[in-house]
Amino acid sequence: MKSLTDFQALKAAGEKIVMMTAYDYPSARLSQEAGVDIILVGDSLGMVVLGYDSTVPVTMADMIHHSRAARRGAPETFLLTDMPFLTYQISTAQALENAAQLVQDGGCEGVKVEGGVEIAEQVYALVRAGIPVCGHVGLTPQSATALGGYKVQGRNAETAKKLLDDALALEEAGAFMLVLECIPAPLAKLVSERLSIPTIGIGAGNHCDGQVLVFHDAVGLFDRFTPKFVKRFATLGAQGHEGLARYCQEVRSGAFPAAEHSFTMDEEELKHLYGVRDLQA
Repeated sequence: MKSLTDFQALKAAGEKIVMMTAYDYPSARLSQEAGVDIILVGDSLGMVVLGYDSTVPVTMADMIHHSRAARRGAPETFLLTDMPFLTYQISTAQALENAAQLVQDGGCEGVKVEGGVEIAEQVYALVRAGIPVCGHVGLTPQSATALGGYKVQGRNAETAKKLLDDALALEEAGAFMLVLECIPAPLAKLVSERLSIPTIGIGAGNHCDGQVLVFHDAVGLFDRFTPKFVKRFATLGAQGHEGLARYCQEVRSGAFPAAEHSFTMDEEELKHLYGVRDLQA
């Protein structure tokens, strides 16, 4: 399992960090076997797995449940877990209590939080308590409504400067890593150069210190919408649809299950069974 110092060393060496957002045992297991450096149990599971329209309804219980499953699937990979909406913004005491629960009960190594200057105090408190924190600026899904929807952030000098200030504030508070979501590539390059901690991009160009995608997006299992920044590296959804259609067809035609999918019984025992049934009849 890579450590915080390993991630810092990768940035210093100019080597890219691979993060994958995964929500359960099989996706985490496949991600670990493929060689990803960090697994993020994202609150995007609300949309991808639970069918919500946003991340807002996701609860602590949801995140703990899915973190445990991902931990079992990837015991040797650094595991991050998103802190859900309004579980850390209210106070440092609230942030500490909930982050501790995610680490102790969910089995993750660290937590991820959305926001900038306004949550720097909470980040500082978590880090002082020994909980590694990954920040998240740019498009922050928990506050997407306040940002005017799922749009690229930091397109003008004023908002770009605010984003850079937020990133620097999180670094100063002790965050070990920062996710940059849906921001212009030149801005992501500037932030990555200004920060001493690694940046992980998603829709932020290729100048970040690493990249993250959602497992279901990367392998083609989620098709409700496809952001511009997503590249599909497999088409499991289409293959699964075809396979399930064949399954339905073969069940209805009687082709499945065939003899090779069935169990046999000793002939003498079968005769005895029929004899017992005849006597009872």
